[in-house]
Amino acid sequence: MKKKLKSGISYFDIKLEGGISNLPCVMKILIENALRNGQKDSIVRALCDYKKHIGRLAVDYYPSRVLMQDFTGVPAVVDLAALRDAVSEKQGDPRDVNPKIPVDLIIDHSIQVNSYGKASSATENKTIEFQKNIERYKLLKWAQKSFQNFRVVPPGTGICHQVNLEYLAQVVCTELKETEILAYPDTLVGTDSHTTMSGGLSVLGWGVGGIEAESVVLGEPISMVIPEVIGLKLEGKLKAGLTATDLVLHITHLLRKHKVVGKFVEVFGEGVRNLSVADRATIANMAPECGSTCNFFAPDQKTLDYLDLTGKTQEQIDLVEDYTKSQTMWADYARVTDFVDVINLDLSEVRTTVAGPKRPQDKISLHLVPESFNEICIPQEENVKTPAPNENHVQVPQTSVDKEANLHTDLPRLENGSIVIAAITSCTNTSNPSGMIAAGLLAKRAVQSGLRVKNWVKTSLAPGSQVVSEYLKQSGLQEYLDQLGFNIVGFGCTTCIGNSGELKEEISEEIDKKDLIVVSVLSGNRNFEGRIHPKVKANYLASPMLVVAYSIAGNINVNLESQPIGHDKTGKEIYLRDITPSDDEIDTYVRRFLRKEIFLSKYQDVFLGDRNWQELECNSSVTYKWDKNCTYIKRPPFFGSDDQISFRDMPPQIDEKADHHSATFDISVRAARILAVFGDSITTDHISPAGTIPVKTPAGEYLKKLGVTPQQFNSYGARRGNHEIMIRGTFANTRIKNKMLKNIEGGYTLHFDSNNKGEIVSIYEAAMRYKSSGTSLVIFAGKEYGTGSSRDWAAKGTYLLGVKAVIAESFERIHRSNLVGMGVLPLVYSDPEEYSRLALTGEEVVNIELEGNPSPMCEMECKITTETALTRRLAITLMVTTEKEMNYIRVGNILKHVLRESFLEQKH
Repeated sequence: MKKKLKSGISYFDIKLEGGISNLPCVMKILIENALRNGQKDSIVRALCDYKKHIGRLAVDYYPSRVLMQDFTGVPAVVDLAALRDAVSEKQGDPRDVNPKIPVDLIIDHSIQVNSYGKASSATENKTIEFQKNIERYKLLKWAQKSFQNFRVVPPGTGICHQVNLEYLAQVVCTELKETEILAYPDTLVGTDSHTTMSGGLSVLGWGVGGIEAESVVLGEPISMVIPEVIGLKLEGKLKAGLTATDLVLHITHLLRKHKVVGKFVEVFGEGVRNLSVADRATIANMAPECGSTCNFFAPDQKTLDYLDLTGKTQEQIDLVEDYTKSQTMWADYARVTDFVDVINLDLSEVRTTVAGPKRPQDKISLHLVPESFNEICIPQEENVKTPAPNENHVQVPQTSVDKEANLHTDLPRLENGSIVIAAITSCTNTSNPSGMIAAGLLAKRAVQSGLRVKNWVKTSLAPGSQVVSEYLKQSGLQEYLDQLGFNIVGFGCTTCIGNSGELKEEISEEIDKKDLIVVSVLSGNRNFEGRIHPKVKANYLASPMLVVAYSIAGNINVNLESQPIGHDKTGKEIYLRDITPSDDEIDTYVRRFLRKEIFLSKYQDVFLGDRNWQELECNSSVTYKWDKNCTYIKRPPFFGSDDQISFRDMPPQIDEKADHHSATFDISVRAARILAVFGDSITTDHISPAGTIPVKTPAGEYLKKLGVTPQQFNSYGARRGNHEIMIRGTFANTRIKNKMLKNIEGGYTLHFDSNNKGEIVSIYEAAMRYKSSGTSLVIFAGKEYGTGSSRDWAAKGTYLLGVKAVIAESFERIHRSNLVGMGVLPLVYSDPEEYSRLALTGEEVVNIELEGNPSPMCEMECKITTETALTRRLAITLMVTTEKEMNYIRVGNILKHVLRESFLEQKH
C-alpha cells in the first residue's frame, strides 16, 4: 500500500487500487485521504467507482489543517475556551481541549475604511482598529499562547486567503510518522467560504462554519456523502483587454445556471494552460458564488513556477512534482477524465463584465450596465432610458459626463446612480498581479490625461498582502493610484465584508434628502443587499481597473464603452479605451516587478506583528479569564448556564455504522409559530449581518444600555464574541424582507398572542416573547436559503432565537451544514412548487411530525393549521445527509457532541 518517492519519502499509493487514472484529481485526493486515515475497504472502493455512489454513501474526510479569519475565528476560539471551562467543571483536564491538527488564524476582517485618500490612511485605520478591537485581540493572543497547534497572523499582514496562497499552502505536506516521513496532499477547511481559493494552487479546500471547524480542530472528521464532480472545460484564450475578473464573473453566472450547489467542480482543458495560477485562484476563490463546494485545478508546471516565485525551496518543489506525478494527480490535458458532467466554455466568448446590483451571479456586459441599473433599481416613473452604444441618443445623465462634473467642487452633485464608494478590495482580485498592475497603469494614464475622481466618491485600496503594496510601490504605479485617491487604507477585507466606513456627512444627508439610489463599485466577491453600506442600495462587482474607471466617471449610468469617462483640462473627451493599458504592457510590468525577493522579504516575520501586537498584554492561563464588563467577549451559552448538559441524560453514543433504528429519539416540532416567511436567495448576510450596527435596533439598544456610544459600536462581525449582541442582530439586516409584512424592510415580524392578534415587533422581541411562553418557532423560505459567507452565527443566532426548523425550497451547502451542527432541522418541500401555493400570513400554527425513527433524508409531514382551523398537509424531506449528522441532532448540536466525546475520552 505504501511506496517510496525518489527522495525516499513514503506515500500511500492510490494506483494500487486500480482503475483510478481517469478519475478527477479531487477524487484521487479523497481516495488517498481515505486510505491514509484507515477508512474501510468498501469506502475506498466506492470512491474509486464514485459515480455509482454519489449522494448515497457517507465518507469521513480528515483535512490536513484549518484556516480561520478573525470574524469567524473569534467565536470559534470563544467556544473552545468555553469548552475548556465545561470540561474543567466536570473534573476533566481542560488541556485536553486542544487542536489536534494545525490551525492558522489570520486577522484580516476587522480593519475599517475610516480614513481614506491620504498617505496616512493605513496608519490611522490601524490605530482605530486596535482601539476598537483590543479585547478581541487579547483573546486571540491568549489562544496563541494557550493552545498547541494554533498560530495567529497579526493584523496588517493581509487577507487570509491570499496569505494562504502566497505562504501557507504547500500543495504536498510531509509528516514524521514513527520511523518514516510520510507525504500526502495539502488539504484544508476554513471558517471563511473563500477558502476555496487554494484550489487555484491545487490545494483542495472549502469553507465550513465555525462550529464544524471546531469539531475538525478537535479531531472530528468532516462527514460528507460522495460528491458529484463536474468538469469545467476551458478552451481558447481570453481576448485582449480582458481580465480574470471578467472571466470569473462569467463563470459564476455559468455555473449558477447549471446548479452546481454542493458539487465539486474541477477545471480542465487546453484553455487552462493560458491561465496563470493567480487567474486560477481568482476562479477558485469565487466557488461559493458559483454555488460549488470547490473550483479545483490539478497541478501542472505553472503550479511549480508559482511555488518558486513565492519562495518555496527547491526540495519542496521537487517533492510536489514527484508526488503528484507518481499519484497520477498531475494535470494531463489529453486525458479523458471521468466527470459526471462537463460544462464547456470557450474563453474567447468572455466579454468585459460586471455583476450586480445585488448578487455576484448576475453578470452584465459593460455596455448594458446603465440600462440594467435603470430597469432594476429606479422606479418606473423615474427610469432614464439608455440606448445601446451605437444608437443616436441624448447622453444620460448630463451631470455625469460634463466638464464641470470632472472638477472637484465644494458640494457633491449627487443623483440616482451616483457612485459613492469605489473600492479595490478583497482576496478575489487583489491577489492577482495582472489585475492590480492593470489598475495602476490605467490610473497612470488617467492622471497624465488630466482626469480626476469625482468628489462624491469614497475611494480605497486594500491589498490582500504586503507583497502587492511592494510591487505597486517599486513599479511607481502606487503614486498614480494615490493621486486619484486610491491610497492604501490597510491590509484586509474592508469594503467587501462591509467595513466600508462612513460616508461624508454631506453625502449621507444628500442621499437621505433626495431618497437617492446610490452605488458602490468594488473588486470584491459579494454585493448582497445591505452588505457594503446601509445607504448604498446598488452594488457592483468589477475588476480593479474598472473600479478606477467608474470612480472617474462618477455615475453608473455612464456607458464606459461608448461614452466619455471624462474630459481633460482642455475639454477634450477621454474614453476608457484611451487609457486602458495593453496586455503586453501589463505583462511587462508583472515580469519586471513581481519577484521572489518580495515574497521572501514580506513573509519572513509573518507571525511577529507590529509594535501594537507585540505590546499587547495577555495571560497564558489554561482557561480563559472572562471579563464580565467586556462587551466584545462573553462566555457563550452552548455549554452551560441556560443550556446545561447532563451526560447521564444524554442518549448513548450512536454508532454511525449501525442501523439507525438502534436508538429512538423524537425530532418532531409541535405547536410552533412562524417567526418569518422569506423569499428566494436569503443570504447569510440577511440572516446575520457583518457590517454596521444601527442605533435603532435591538443590538444597538443593548449596547447603549451598556454605556457604549454609537461611535464605539463597531460592527456585527467584530462583536461575534458576544452572543447577546449576535442574537439581537439575527435577521436584523436593513434590507431583509419578511413576507408576513407588507412594504416593510428590516428585521421585523408579526407576533401573535393567545388571541391570535398580530403585533409588528422586531424579530428578536417576537422570538423572546415566544421563548418565554415555551413556544417553538419555524421559518419558511424559498430557493437558495443561506447563500453567501460560511457564517456560523447565521445558524447559532437562529438556534438561540428558538427556531427548531427552517423549511425552504433549497439550501446552500455551508448553511445547511451549520444548521445541522446547531440542531436546527433543515427541511425542503418534497414538491418544489408547494411553497408558492402556501400563501402564509404568519398566524398559522405548525406541527412537524415523523412516524418512527429519523434517518438521513427521511420524509416527514408538516401540518399547517390556520386561524379557521383549516389544516394543510405538506410533505417535506429532512436534509440531514449522514448518520454522523443525525448524531449531532440526537445529542442536540455539534458542540454538545464534541463536549460529550471529549469528556468520555478522558473517562476512558
